[in-house]
Amino acid sequence: MLTRNPELDELALRSGIVFDSALDWLPRQQDKNGAWGSLDPVKLDLAMDAVTATTYGQPTLVTQPNAAVMAMLTSYVDPKVIEVLLAPMKVEDIYGVTKKGDWLTQTAYFPMVEMTGEAASYGDFNENGRSDFNANWIPRQSYNFQTFTEWGDMEVERYALARIDGVARKNISSANTLNRLANLIGFYGVTGLALYGALNDPSLAAALTPATKAAGGTSWQNALPTEILADVQAGFASLQSGVNGTGGNLDLDARMTLAISPITDTYLANTNSFGLTAAEMIRKAFPNMTIKTAPQFQSGSTYSYQLIVDELEGQRTCEYAFNEKMRAHRIVAATSSFRQKKSAGSWGTIIYRPICIASMSGI
Repeated sequence: MLTRNPELDELALRSGIVFDSALDWLPRQQDKNGAWGSLDPVKLDLAMDAVTATTYGQPTLVTQPNAAVMAMLTSYVDPKVIEVLLAPMKVEDIYGVTKKGDWLTQTAYFPMVEMTGEAASYGDFNENGRSDFNANWIPRQSYNFQTFTEWGDMEVERYALARIDGVARKNISSANTLNRLANLIGFYGVTGLALYGALNDPSLAAALTPATKAAGGTSWQNALPTEILADVQAGFASLQSGVNGTGGNLDLDARMTLAISPITDTYLANTNSFGLTAAEMIRKAFPNMTIKTAPQFQSGSTYSYQLIVDELEGQRTCEYAFNEKMRAHRIVAATSSFRQKKSAGSWGTIIYRPICIASMSGI
């Protein structure tokens, strides 16, 4: 136990000095005769703590209260980088892709040849009848575009601390930026140039109007599978013998692509009373038809489709064309950073045979 030192009490009484100190309290033990024992250094240390706590109260912290360690030291950073999901780029998948010219080419001419001729009655001395051809040259302009990537020494090393390759990520982003603009040009072209997209080429026939459905309206959302099939048949009929049709050159087993929006694709699961879906009925009627989706077939609340003959008599109907897919220019070094330009070029979607594309709006 802790007992006040009687020697100090006596000294204080005779000298009149008050000992206001932790030394007033010393850890000594009395024996059975009441004599004081010697000081215990270990107990002295303990006594100092106790004296501080008892006499003066708990001390005030100089540092800020803290929960042991920095939160960073108990945090985990997953090495797997999660990519943000972006809209799909489908222009090349739907229409095909080809390279025309190079990045120096500004104008392209596409020759179109039409056979002409007339026959006459035969006679040994008759000079009638002539066969020839007529050639047209369809011009298209290209559009070149660019983007930059920049990175600094400290920036790259800081990303490296988080196990992210900052330079590689910037390069991936630059390729994505160029491809996304190319995808939009493939669908919509570029205003002010003879450069058109697959959805707004002036040579395309006007969009058909879908039939009114039993559930009301023209949408495929609540349409019967037979009604959806009928709308697709109407598109095929316009390709076959419409005003701008192929003149009977198509068969039901021709290779075709039905391009629709991802939402419209869900309506192809509409089922009839026999358990057949609209998609199954379409594929049965058109065995070589492929169904593909792209977000561009939705404009606001209006949905549409394009029915495309992939090729006819060995000639493709259309192709997305570029003059430069991506050109990486020189890396420019600054004092503690780098900069690089990347560029690409596009002709839009070249439609060789507009009569092989039918569209319908309002499905």
